[in-house]
Amino acid sequence: MTRAEIRDLIIEIIKDIDDEAQFDDVSPDEPLRDQLDLDSMDFLDIVMELRKRHKLQIPEEDYPQLATLNSCVNYLEPLLHNA
Repeated sequence: MTRAEIRDLIIEIIKDIDDEAQFDDVSPDEPLRDQLDLDSMDFLDIVMELRKRHKLQIPEEDYPQLATLNSCVNYLEPLLHNA
């Protein structure tokens, strides 16, 4: 997957979880939780959806690396390079 495809995947997953999420003004370097008012359950849903769709096992200690849109892409890029 390309970086753009990974970014779109994250946005798609968040939209599936919260259909009212607005991405027009999302800064790629600011925490998604703050910008989209995501709670801890929403965040876990994102991780679970990545596991379901792409068989990714993301260890809990790596969760902070999924804080922003850019950090999600950076973290997931090597894991999804053959997807």
